[in-house]
Amino acid sequence: METILSRTRLKWLFTSSTENRQKSLLPAFETAEMRALGESLSRDIVRGNPDVKWESIKGLESAKRLLKEAVVMPIKYPKYFTGLLSPWKGILLFGPPGTGKTMLAKAVATECKTTFFNISASSVVSKWRGDSEKLIKVLFDLARHHAPSTIFLDEIDAIISQRGGEGRSEHEASRRLKTELLIQMDGLTRSDELVFVLAATNLPWELDAAMLRRLEKRILVPLPEPEARRAMFEELLPEQHGEKALPYDTLVERSEGYSGSDVRLVCKEAAMQPLRRLMTVLESSLEQLPDNELPKVGPITSDDIEIALKNTRPSAHLHAHRYEKFNTDYGSQILG
Repeated sequence: METILSRTRLKWLFTSSTENRQKSLLPAFETAEMRALGESLSRDIVRGNPDVKWESIKGLESAKRLLKEAVVMPIKYPKYFTGLLSPWKGILLFGPPGTGKTMLAKAVATECKTTFFNISASSVVSKWRGDSEKLIKVLFDLARHHAPSTIFLDEIDAIISQRGGEGRSEHEASRRLKTELLIQMDGLTRSDELVFVLAATNLPWELDAAMLRRLEKRILVPLPEPEARRAMFEELLPEQHGEKALPYDTLVERSEGYSGSDVRLVCKEAAMQPLRRLMTVLESSLEQLPDNELPKVGPITSDDIEIALKNTRPSAHLHAHRYEKFNTDYGSQILG
């Protein structure tokens, strides 16, 4: 009898703890409507580890250092970040497209092991009146519930560009959404909860001034330096045993102004050249070879590199001076 009672008790404890875990996925919302919105936003929580290490991001040492002191260190050593040294709650990553802003955000989530909310405009904009601002409120409630957490707002200029102004027409719903986001950001700076807003944009000059004030750390993610480009080329196009060395110096010299994405495209284009030669041979053959008899793809040559550089043009260098000026006016610098 005693054994049966103990088993029943264990089963009850296990069921209760399971129910508590399920309930803990969402905070206690006031209404069923808010709960439904919370469930829809929960889909934007990145499950598992993004598995992006700092070492896998080539270059960007200044941006990495600023991010570590703004987000990583306060979570690792909360004892030191109190009072005047309380952590920055809003961080903006800005720079040309394809320079690694999203990868940096994923590295933060990997390093800190925080709950990571990957939010875009489609996550918080609704066609139903009043739902957009409710979604913003629910998002921050969820983030506080799952603290420590990081809310990553990708392409934030699509959500909170400059309000009003001469020649600007703006829908009332858009103004309400922006106002709610600003209010929630203000609430973060006045609380001790470890909830960080990490925003990314290619157009920082389009952001509203009130949002810039709340994004206290503004970090430039620039085009890769020569050393970083060389590391990317060496990783993506490794030297092949017994083959002639690839002209890495030429690649670095002629890829000035290329973003990380552009560098990857150059490498992909170079790797396609020997495959194209092989495809021409295979397509001219009358017989279809089985997979296990197909020949290997040949090595990449200097001529392939030359063709790849001619076929791939930089996509992110046009506004480089504007990013530098914005960084000078508003950016966070490392001095000393």
